[in-house]
Formats: sequence, structure tokens, C-alpha cells
Amino acid sequence: MEIDALPNGNAAARNPSGDSAAGAGGAAAAPMPSSRLSHLSESLKLEHQFLRVPFEHYKKTIRTNHRSVEKEVSAIISAVDSVSPDLSRDDAVSHLSSLVSRLQGLKRKLEEGTRTENLQAQRCRARLDHLESADADNISDWSNTRLKRILVDYMLRMSYYDSAVRLAETCNIQDLVDIDVFHEARKVIEALQNKDVAPALAWCADNKSRLKKSKSKFEFQLRLQEFIELVRADNSMRAISYARKYLAPWGATHMKELQRVVATLAFRSSTECATYKVLFEPKQWDYLVDQFKQEFCRLYGMTLEPLLNIYLQAGLSALKTPFCYEDDCPKDDPLSQENFRKLASPLPFSKQHHSKLVCYITKELMDTENPPMVLPNGYVYSSKALEEMARKNNGKITCPRTGLVCNYSDLAKAYIS
Repeated sequence: MEIDALPNGNAAARNPSGDSAAGAGGAAAAPMPSSRLSHLSESLKLEHQFLRVPFEHYKKTIRTNHRSVEKEVSAIISAVDSVSPDLSRDDAVSHLSSLVSRLQGLKRKLEEGTRTENLQAQRCRARLDHLESADADNISDWSNTRLKRILVDYMLRMSYYDSAVRLAETCNIQDLVDIDVFHEARKVIEALQNKDVAPALAWCADNKSRLKKSKSKFEFQLRLQEFIELVRADNSMRAISYARKYLAPWGATHMKELQRVVATLAFRSSTECATYKVLFEPKQWDYLVDQFKQEFCRLYGMTLEPLLNIYLQAGLSALKTPFCYEDDCPKDDPLSQENFRKLASPLPFSKQHHSKLVCYITKELMDTENPPMVLPNGYVYSSKALEEMARKNNGKITCPRTGLVCNYSDLAKAYIS
């Protein structure tokens, strides 16, 4: 979707003859504020993930359905080719009935796959319509919907699945969030948390070509962990057999890691050697969960960080100063809260420009040597200029801009931080 730039913040529809198009009452189209239009354009630039995720899911479903159908059709053709001409009539009828049954099953599978593809295509269409519905007049409502989408995204990434579903249903934004995509990830994450690598390995098999293209070693890490669990169970023979079958093919590219893991056969799980002890620690499973989340996000074109964190960090980057980490930091400063401080920890301090105060009267710099003084009307001048004026006018000060007359004793000193 493209948004045309409007000169000077005004828009006027033109008819082919070049005259301005008027409404029913003869009034011209209302001008659209350029600031709101700019805000809208910048907002739409951040919606890459919003379209990329359902599109990648759609492509994956098409590939999966295509492979499944090809496999089934190939099996049926092979079954037909293998029919012997010497079969009896009853055997031939039984064989043909079996083939018909398989074809009917294939038809049901095709219909189910078509329904799934249509639903995902509709989701892509719904998101395009949502983006096209954005304009400067409804930017507030549109941004409010985006905030809800970002909250659902955060809940899904943090494994608050039920809360995410409830929020999406309450706000009627099911087509605008990726609950079905994260449902696929949920099964793998829960299995890894229960120390089961089977669903993760099945996920790797389903996405083998794309993981290979990105040079992912997630499957290798899963195989290493499965080998470690066999060593932990003191099942050395099975571990050796497993290494020959599943780990040896990775030797050409990951020999160093492979050698380190295979060495656990000699050290066992009770070792105190730090190099090998760490391989048996429970945190290795947490590492696998994190690795899966990263690979999953890359596969679907998602940001590795939750969108909520990215937006919050964008705001915190403008607020973060050394003063925010002092004990007397005011409570209304977001960075006075520990969670915000943690989120802002990798961010640099915001660039603070120190203004120079120049006296209106003498044009000299106001600093600690020549401090600024504030008149009762709020205007500020240098102490040197006001002292000179007071000496010449018997202690009276006259504001050169407003004409206010006051005593020198009525002045207040201003402090520069």
C-alpha cells in the first residue's frame, strides 16, 4: 500500500478537467494535517512482521500439503504398477477396493488442505485490509488496535497462551494476531521443558530445507542433548550407536563440539570437571528452548525481541540519563522502576544538549561567574548587567522588554544544572 505525499499538508481531489472536486454541499475536501499523515506513514513502515508471518505460514502450509499429496499419489501409483496379471478375481477386486479407499482418503486430505489454505489466505487478506483502512482520521483507533496486537504478541512469546487468546477474542482481532502460528511452537517448547526432544526433531524435519539454508545447527544441538541423556542413564552402548547414526554426519562441520560431547563417555554425569559437568546441567534444556524460539522467529520473519520490548526501548532511549540511576530519581520517571531499568540496560544514555544562556542586555554568557538573575515578571538577565543598572538608578531595575520597575532586592538567583 502506498501513501501519496501531500504538499503543504493539504489534499484536494482533482477531476480530469483539473477543477477541484466538491462535495454534495459544494464544500471542498477537508485538508489533512501533514503531521498526522507523516505519523501514519511511519507507523506503516513498522508493519513488516504483521504481513510476513501469515504469508510465511501460508507458504509452509502449501509446501506441506504438496509434499503429503505427492507422497500419497506416488504410493498409489506404485501399488497400481505392482499389480500382478496373475491375480485371481477376488484378489484383484480386493486390491482395487484398497486403492479406491486410499484415493478417497487422498480426496479428503486435499479438501482439508484446501480449507486450511483458504483460511490462511483470508487471514492475509484481512491484514492487508486492516493496513489499507488506516488513514489520518482514524489513526488513534488504528494505533489502539496495534497496541492490542503488540500485547497479544508479547503474551504469546512469554507463553501466556490462554491470556493471549482471551484478549484477541475480546477485541475481535483473531485474524490480526498469530495465535495459530505460536500454537505450533507451544507443543515443541512444552516438550523441551519436559526434556523430550521428539517434537523438536519432528519440527526440524518439517523445516529441514529452510533450516539448512540458514545454516542452523539446532537439530545438531538436539542430537547432542539426546546423546547426553543416554550417557546420563549409563547406557554407553546405545550412546555409541546413537553417535554413529546421528552425530557422525555432523562431524565435518562441528567436529570440535562433537569431540567434547563424546568425551562424556569417559567422564560420566558425576564428573566434577567444569568442561564436561556443564553439559549435564538442567540449564542446557533452557538453552534449547531459547534456541528453538530464535529459530522459530527467524523462520517466520519475526523480530527476535518481542515488539513490546522494542517499542518500550525506543521510548526509554530518549529518557535514559545518569540521573535516572541515582537514589533521588523521582517516582514519576519510568526508569525509577527496576523492570524498566533492566530493559534499558543495553541502551546508551540519551544525548543531552547543554544550552548556553546569553544575556539579552550585555550579550555575554551567563555562567557560574556571571549567574542569571530572575525578575518578578520571569525575565532573566545576567547579574553583571543588573548590578550595573542598579548602581546607575539608585537600586532600581527596569526590564528592557516589558518596562517593569523593581528593586534589586526583588531579584532571585537562577541556578544552572
